[in-house]
Amino acid sequence: MRFLDCNRMAGASLWRYPGRTFMMLLATAIGVAAVLVLTSLGEAARRYVSAEFQSLGTHLVIVVPGRSETSGANPAMMVAETPRDLTLDDARAIQRSPSVQRLAPVVVGAASVQRGGLEREISILGTTAEFRPIRQWKMALGEFLPNVGMDRAAPVCVLGYTIREELFGTDPPLGQWVRVGDRRCRVSGVLAEQGTSIMIDVDEVVMIPVVDAQALFDSPGLFRIVIQATSREAMPLAQRDAKRIIRERHYGEEDVTVITQDSVLATFDKIFGNLTRALAGIASVSLVVAGVLIMNVMLVAVSQRTAEVGLLKALGATRRQIIALFLTEALFLAALGGVVGLGVGYGAVAGMRAFYDTLDFVPPVWAAAGALVVAIACGAFFGILPARRAADLDPIQALTGR
Repeated sequence: MRFLDCNRMAGASLWRYPGRTFMMLLATAIGVAAVLVLTSLGEAARRYVSAEFQSLGTHLVIVVPGRSETSGANPAMMVAETPRDLTLDDARAIQRSPSVQRLAPVVVGAASVQRGGLEREISILGTTAEFRPIRQWKMALGEFLPNVGMDRAAPVCVLGYTIREELFGTDPPLGQWVRVGDRRCRVSGVLAEQGTSIMIDVDEVVMIPVVDAQALFDSPGLFRIVIQATSREAMPLAQRDAKRIIRERHYGEEDVTVITQDSVLATFDKIFGNLTRALAGIASVSLVVAGVLIMNVMLVAVSQRTAEVGLLKALGATRRQIIALFLTEALFLAALGGVVGLGVGYGAVAGMRAFYDTLDFVPPVWAAAGALVVAIACGAFFGILPARRAADLDPIQALTGR
């Protein structure tokens, strides 16, 4: 029996038993499609987080009060305890580093904002004029905070897009007075619509000078110091300079965590990469189940085709040729099921993109190739036992149907 004869007979047997073929194809297709859908979820989450951090700006180095006992790239540093406050003097000292292009101290808190009879409790962000070009925000109206020294107070504020609509409606906001906490300030500008960035709705934030924010919240410490390095290559230098300067100013104690944008992205890439691979492993279990189904159905097929096997042996087919015939049939089923599964999986991913256009659902190439390879491997592995069972049949007994 030649190679082409083996393939032709294996293909013909699939057409002769459409119900059995459909059942095995469905099981394999579901497994492959599940791998694509689940890995696309993990990849979409990774892309979303990466895009959010890229939207923060470029070449960023962030100084966080409190020393993290683990890697500086660990997101857990966001809740580090603070033995000593970061101050404006610390920020000014770091700003003198040749690796620093821009620097903005940040104070964050919550306070009420009032205009006339309207009042809302919102997030207040105290910073300087450098913060806008660092974050690459655009203005819808007016100007950002005045470009004065860090320690200069000014009775001005910048409104987020939504806050402006809620307080002023269609009225022009520029030059109008609002009350932020117990202080009055004049609206100097309105941010263009930004949306959410790193879990913060920028459209619902009011920005005031950092000194005014410190006085408003009665807190001399800074929440963060955001640094923009002169280039990507200068980011490690800016990180080292920030640590050295703080250590010198804080009496030899390095009580801050200094992270770079790249290190945070690398950490999240690693986390979501592991998550995606774990999801692929979970979905691959269904391919193993499909392989077991192929084995069981093929065992039944052997019992139904004993007379056919006996005839082939009587005509001179060797044990190896009988094994090849049934194994080829199992491989056909697994490969065809894998191809159908790829089509179903990519169709499901396209549907997910249509319904959730904020996430970029794209299954990794390695997931699609791996799912197909695993499907074929499972078909081959679990097809061995039925093929050997058929090859071990006695030709005389097989011809009589026993």
